[in-house]
Amino acid sequence: MVATDLFARRATLTRSLRLLSAFRFERSDPDRFYGPLADDTVDMVADLWRSTTRTDPRDVTVLDVGGGPGYFATAFTEAGMRYIGVEPDPREMHSAAPRTHSRAGTFVRASGMSLPFADGSVDVCLSSNVAEHVAHPWRLGDEMLRVTRPGGLVVLSYTVWLGPFGGHEMGLTHYLGGRRAAERYTRRHGHRPKNDYGSSLFAVHARDGLRWAKGTGAMLAAFPRYHPRWAWGLTKVPALREFTVSNLVVVLSPS
Repeated sequence: MVATDLFARRATLTRSLRLLSAFRFERSDPDRFYGPLADDTVDMVADLWRSTTRTDPRDVTVLDVGGGPGYFATAFTEAGMRYIGVEPDPREMHSAAPRTHSRAGTFVRASGMSLPFADGSVDVCLSSNVAEHVAHPWRLGDEMLRVTRPGGLVVLSYTVWLGPFGGHEMGLTHYLGGRRAAERYTRRHGHRPKNDYGSSLFAVHARDGLRWAKGTGAMLAAFPRYHPRWAWGLTKVPALREFTVSNLVVVLSPS
């Protein structure tokens, strides 16, 4: 079975539109944005696990690099998986809405560049929308591979710079250039963007992730995270994919 077979059935236009409609609530109503995103991420990881291992994901250990405030922890725990979140910023750990403060799972304060876990110690290592926020994203990817056991899964998803969401809160002004967009945002709002180009936001391209994943010899699949299945072919088209993929998922399995 191909790694993406089960998830491909879920990747419908209806799902894409539902997730897209939730994006606008990221800041105004985090529950309305992160809740559905967390549930969808659990479905994606579970489907990838089932397709790859032909076993049920219940009781597998998921290490989430950059897990944030707890939405993912709650969703994975409710799905029966053992969740460990790694987050370098304590403010992110404690920024969730009250209903997510069940403290499901385990949280570790650490950097994804140097994960404090033994080689081959987890079943699944996930990183959702983190790679574009670190200066050396493929060092992060190498660490994820290191801590994942042979036959396990690495699922790395990130926002592609030249896609429409590459600028994050700076909007489409990132097409003017990252530094120019950040300066424009600062003049308009009176403060630097949270995702500040060159310090907490970097230009990461689709070709970068594909080159890294193929170079590891462990790559199973790559696809646009939020697109319907019939649009996944965009990942294979150089140049066009940089503008249309938006968010790239690369799936790997260490041997």
